[in-house]
Amino acid sequence: MTLGITEVKKGMVLKVEGDLYSVVKTEFVNPGKGSAFIRTKLKNLTRNSSIERTFKAAEKLESVELEKRNMTICYTEGDDIIFMDSNDFEQMPVSKEYVEDILPFLKEETPMEVTFYEGKPIGVIPPNFSILEVTYAEEGLKGDTSGTAQKRITVETGGEINVPIFVKQGDVIKIDLRDLTYVERVSK
Repeated sequence: MTLGITEVKKGMVLKVEGDLYSVVKTEFVNPGKGSAFIRTKLKNLTRNSSIERTFKAAEKLESVELEKRNMTICYTEGDDIIFMDSNDFEQMPVSKEYVEDILPFLKEETPMEVTFYEGKPIGVIPPNFSILEVTYAEEGLKGDTSGTAQKRITVETGGEINVPIFVKQGDVIKIDLRDLTYVERVSK
């Protein structure tokens, strides 16, 4: 769908020079002299980078519709993660690159939202948190009770993360997948 610059809103997805961008920020400027324009901050959906771009009033932009499907992780195979659609149980490979940094903290059957454009997966929206059991943790040193003391532990999926020294092997913890930080211990 073709849009004028006044119709561009935050959250829309635009096709600019062949790439898909999500609109992060817009600022409409109508100077006293000259024609109006819009300043935007755009996030590239395939490369995960951001750009700032100005569009003139006469420019037409192409808005695209994305399909979002609820899917769960089945297993990994080579450079792909095999997802299963929660509605029709269709299995589909999706590149690991979309969740590469958080993959060590994801269990099989983790629900996620996969974004498609023209039938091709272009992004994965993981859950904000993951709850995992600690499989390896060294004992904290006695007397090392300063508020910021941390140690490295391993969770059931093989990922490693820094946690407070009171976390023990066998504890179940909540991890924030947005920044890969320890949140809290949770009851089993």
